[in-house]
Amino acid sequence: MRDTGEYLFTSESVSEGHPDKVADRISDTVLDAFLAADPYARVACETMVTTNRIILAGETRGPDTVTHEYLAHLARLAVHDIGYDQEGFSWRNAEVAVHLHAQSADIAVGVDAAGNKDEGAGDQGIMFGYACRETEDLMPAPLYYSHLILRRVSELRRNKDISVAGLQPDAKSQVTLRYVDGKPVGATSVVVSTQHDADVSLGRVRDMLLPIIRSSLPEGWMPSEDEIYINPTGTFVVGGPDGDCGLTGRKIIVDTYGGAAPHGGGAFSGKDPTKVDRSAAYVCRYLAKNVVAAGLAEKCTLQISYAIGVSHPLSVYVDLHGTGRDVNELKLEKTLRELVNLSPRGIREHLHLNRAIYAPTSAYGHFGRTPDEEKGTFTWEKTDLVPALKSAFNR
Repeated sequence: MRDTGEYLFTSESVSEGHPDKVADRISDTVLDAFLAADPYARVACETMVTTNRIILAGETRGPDTVTHEYLAHLARLAVHDIGYDQEGFSWRNAEVAVHLHAQSADIAVGVDAAGNKDEGAGDQGIMFGYACRETEDLMPAPLYYSHLILRRVSELRRNKDISVAGLQPDAKSQVTLRYVDGKPVGATSVVVSTQHDADVSLGRVRDMLLPIIRSSLPEGWMPSEDEIYINPTGTFVVGGPDGDCGLTGRKIIVDTYGGAAPHGGGAFSGKDPTKVDRSAAYVCRYLAKNVVAAGLAEKCTLQISYAIGVSHPLSVYVDLHGTGRDVNELKLEKTLRELVNLSPRGIREHLHLNRAIYAPTSAYGHFGRTPDEEKGTFTWEKTDLVPALKSAFNR
């Protein structure tokens, strides 16, 4: 995004009940099942959900105790947790088909450590990380508030709060902010669409959502009444996988930075941490966030590239967007490589990724979340490199 002048920028979010997010949740549930049984299991699970049907496909390498029957059971539990018990999509009677098979031996040879060869990347690819000072979580503000609105709706719905009675799991949001000289100063429009029971009127839906929108945005940021679009097509009764087919990995911009930063193209959910699509994207965010948290810059974009079967990154690139405070970007790139081993194995070990921690990442973004020491989730959001970075640049 530009750092000068005035402009509008928009990001969207989707709820855990959006069809693509249902698929992401099931794929990450499968991954967690394998990692709980064997921290070094290999998983690449894709999920498709449609009217009363769930299809799992992909490649795995793990213990025989993780059976297809068990995974089908976990898929139903994930759907139950999201809240789907509708005629067109229910955790009780949806047909679950599991088509997972053994990982390719050709891929395994490239990835596995052997002799003097360290573990290689699970695929080629470029990954990006980003951080900025627009919010306390060092995330782009349009995405942050899009997520926040839907998370608050979800929390109320899950707690069976009477204020949102009649709302169903499928929902989307979109927030447009006005920027002046690179800083957000207010919202010019907000869009929220949410599935609801047939007997809930559009007026009632609007009455439910307006207070949530208002409490989610900073004071003075609410757009005018005619720029708040709630269920703009009117009725939204048929939703979720019954209304639209869902697939793993189709919400990668929602998962990352809302379009405010580049994306390498790889999805996250259902992939074990030997896949650098996931683990390297996490370490990119980790490094970029620590750079900004250390006060070295107002914003930071970081790119790392890999080749399949090769243990070291082919490149590390840092862009401080002209906001670096007397920081040489070449020196910063070298310093970051010294602070963290950026091999696939080094990333997994530094961020403790070989654990069953992924289901919570499947909705409301993989970044800008709060690390949980007890559960071991979102370790890439820690800012524990700040002291070392400050020391390296005499801060």
